[in-house]
Amino acid sequence: MAAADQQRQLQREDMMLQAPLPRVIMKMALPSIISFLITSVYSLADAFFVSDLGESATAAISVNASLDQIIMMAGSMLAVGAASYISRLLGAKDADKASQVLSTAFFIAAVFGAVVMVLGTAFMHPMVRLLGATDTCEQYAVEYATYVLLVAPFMAANFVMNQCLRAEGSALLSMFGMGFGGILNCFLDPIFIFELNMGVAGASLATAISKLVSFAILVFPYAARRSTLRLSPRRIRFQADILFQIVSVGSSSMFRSGLAVVSAIVLNNIAGGISDAVLAGIGVSTKIMMFPFSVILGFGTGFQPVAGFNWGARRYDRVRESYHFASRAAIAGAVVMGAALALFATPAISLFAKADQAQAMREVGALCIRLQCLALPIHGWVAVVNMFCAGLGNAKGALLLSTARQGTCFLPIVYPMAWAWGAYGVASVQAVADCLTLLLALPLIRRVKRQIQAAEDLASRGGGAT
Repeated sequence: MAAADQQRQLQREDMMLQAPLPRVIMKMALPSIISFLITSVYSLADAFFVSDLGESATAAISVNASLDQIIMMAGSMLAVGAASYISRLLGAKDADKASQVLSTAFFIAAVFGAVVMVLGTAFMHPMVRLLGATDTCEQYAVEYATYVLLVAPFMAANFVMNQCLRAEGSALLSMFGMGFGGILNCFLDPIFIFELNMGVAGASLATAISKLVSFAILVFPYAARRSTLRLSPRRIRFQADILFQIVSVGSSSMFRSGLAVVSAIVLNNIAGGISDAVLAGIGVSTKIMMFPFSVILGFGTGFQPVAGFNWGARRYDRVRESYHFASRAAIAGAVVMGAALALFATPAISLFAKADQAQAMREVGALCIRLQCLALPIHGWVAVVNMFCAGLGNAKGALLLSTARQGTCFLPIVYPMAWAWGAYGVASVQAVADCLTLLLALPLIRRVKRQIQAAEDLASRGGGAT
């Protein structure tokens, strides 16, 4: 088994350090893109089938998207921080410590998920009201949250395994684990919602079962010792350097998720104050936009370990080249996806607004989609810069960009835009925030390039890595 592990490590090193970077990045990114696309089907499938139950039920699904973000908060922080550190450790040929990082992040994430499960179940009604549920959709929101909360520990742990499998080069395993669960959810939704007459609760139960199946698939390579890294409680280490690396880099993802929760709650409450139709339209458009966002996020997730591995191996030429290719590919892909989705925005939103009285939902949702499509190239490039910072261990830069889109560039403008333009202001705010993030990313990438040049100059003089 040790010989097999060593062979896998050598093959990974050869791919990361010698193979053409466009091919390596796409090889790493494609499974991630597919995984994120299929994962986005979870919530979109729920919204599609639940839309037959009316606008209030659809609005409840939109409200509970914030619950997913809450579960994701610590899970994604630990996942992104651990994956970044693991990539650099593997680049430096320290697989034992990488296994300690994995185990520590995994079990902390599971504990966090358990805390969310207990508190959410104990304070169910106040929780959904806080998330933005109106009087007419509150009971639907409670029904949907019930089963999702029960699998919160597994959902949080899934984020860690998903990212860490990619960090060690097992992107296909990660894709299969997350993807199979998403496909299963599509089949279970109509069975539980309509055949078993469970309504919104059926959508929740289908999602919960799918998450459990994903967990079983993702944990299998670790349990069967078929991965480069080892997952075990005995490998947990609360060492200062491990915790610092996980938290410092991963905090950008946690703050991003936390601010996503805050911004979603604010947006839900503003939209719900106008009508359930506006709340449903904004929520469904957000789920539809998850498809291009999933492609961008999956591409960035595939690019990040390539940049991090070469940074750890002091191949600064490949670090720089990987960024340039990723930037061009992200912008070009965003232009194509944005144009296509903007063209079909109305038919797309109409799939979830089936009643004649849902005209307001269609109008607001289609406007929201088209405006975000216009800003999609900016979003794509900023995401690459964000992942680049995370891959290189630049915690401050990653934190700055991660908190911008739904935090520093979003929260200051959401109330003024809603006050000035009502439902249309609510539909426009995310696109405006995306454009504002460009003002932060441009000076940041210049500083990162100077950091790479300084490290390269130091290495050429025989110094250590920075």
